[in-house]
Amino acid sequence: MAIRFPSMVQAKNILRQSKSFASQTASTSTDVPKGYLAVYVGESQKKRFVIPVSFLNQPSFQELLSKAEEEFGFNHPMGGLTIPCREDIFINLTSKLNA
Repeated sequence: MAIRFPSMVQAKNILRQSKSFASQTASTSTDVPKGYLAVYVGESQKKRFVIPVSFLNQPSFQELLSKAEEEFGFNHPMGGLTIPCREDIFINLTSKLNA
């Protein structure tokens, strides 16, 4: 019997919806290697980052996903997962995560 954590289920739902929107727009997903995903980060100007999917298991990254869901719901204007935080904070956080 598997135990499901609400935050992981939430992260999977966000990614599933994000993938749906990305497929509806012109995508550059072909340059994202297997095991990684593209995210857009920034408050006003968005920058694209390619990150390992293993980050989705990290509590601090799941918190960012929750904030993205609060701000954007499942409508991500860039066509991919958009994370509403400053770029320097995102870089600092992800540099501390184990891939």
